[in-house]
Amino acid sequence: MTTTAFGAIPAGTDLPSHARELRRIHDAVLAGVRPPARPRALVARSWARMMSLGLDPDGANARNPVAHQEVERLRHGSPLSLVIDELRGVLTSVADASQFLMVVCDADGVVLWREGSPRVRIVADRLGFAEGARWTEQTVGTNAIGTALAEAAPVQLFSAEHFEHQQHPWYCTAAPIHDPRTGDLVGVVDVSGPALTLHPANVALVESAARLAEAQLWRRHVASLERLRRESEPLVIGESGPLLVVDDHGWVAHHAGISARDRIEAPRRDRALAVPGLGLCVPERLGDGWLVRAGTDTERTIVARLELGAAPLLEVRSDDAPWRTSVTPRHAQILEALAASGPDGLTAARLSTLIFGDAEHAVTVRAEISRLRRVVGGLVTTNPYRLTPGVSLSVIRAD
Repeated sequence: MTTTAFGAIPAGTDLPSHARELRRIHDAVLAGVRPPARPRALVARSWARMMSLGLDPDGANARNPVAHQEVERLRHGSPLSLVIDELRGVLTSVADASQFLMVVCDADGVVLWREGSPRVRIVADRLGFAEGARWTEQTVGTNAIGTALAEAAPVQLFSAEHFEHQQHPWYCTAAPIHDPRTGDLVGVVDVSGPALTLHPANVALVESAARLAEAQLWRRHVASLERLRRESEPLVIGESGPLLVVDDHGWVAHHAGISARDRIEAPRRDRALAVPGLGLCVPERLGDGWLVRAGTDTERTIVARLELGAAPLLEVRSDDAPWRTSVTPRHAQILEALAASGPDGLTAARLSTLIFGDAEHAVTVRAEISRLRRVVGGLVTTNPYRLTPGVSLSVIRAD
């Protein structure tokens, strides 16, 4: 019988027997002898990382907790503070009865919130699983939070799938939460408790909580765009020529004289933006947003050049206001693939195959495209992924 989604156990598993089998596998692998069965691929990858780091499975690796004042500062600055009440509503209402904790970490693995069963909190305290603790793989070994951060994917671990022996009486189920405006990972939501209380439904519960958090962040984003539209409307009345009003991430709140689009490159002061339909524009601050309108260049076709090499460089050329920006090697790969695909573009699965060698990284591709669009904005469009009509991109390889 196979597990469901990213779950560690299928329904009907005898938990005590499975925990004993996992301990035998764990001890054999770490001793360098043939295990009675192979660990899950996810677990094997993580254990390999831990052994390369030289972490001690028998010791209590330092949790590197931050001070309470720093936890408060991190909470205040985290987008997850906007949705913590929704996460509580989904998870803590059943935490006492189900004997688990809800834990929410930031993108660096620092525990910002921990709530749930008082009895389980006592056990967690002994593990150093408390607010302010840094729960990354590098700090405490294989665990659902740290491994979810390392793998950029949901993770459930049961008993001796954890690297540290002291975590073997434990289970944890974690899912990353992304900022829907940028695609950036902003944290992880986790449910943890005594191993023998694990229920297969925990996977669906944690997935639902993460998706709810992202949906709430998106609703707040839509509401903020509507506020920006209302506030900017009196300021742009009478402006001639096509224009856009966008937020700090390049999301469009208002457009006039140009076809509607969802997003452009994130504006920066005194730097030209390449906007299909407008050409190169210099953004101007407008309240809490930006006014973007065409410059003196009347040419609407955007000519771009991608120079490949150790430090890939994207150049948008124009006699009026040329600009350059560095891009990551991964983003350069994506741009090269999109340039080669032509107007038909690529699906997430096809782009995953071209970049990673298989179609299993579609979620990662979507996040990378979102981050790329924050840099290049309207040069890349979606559904399918392709260069926006009116963009010409040449790819130059280093000698």
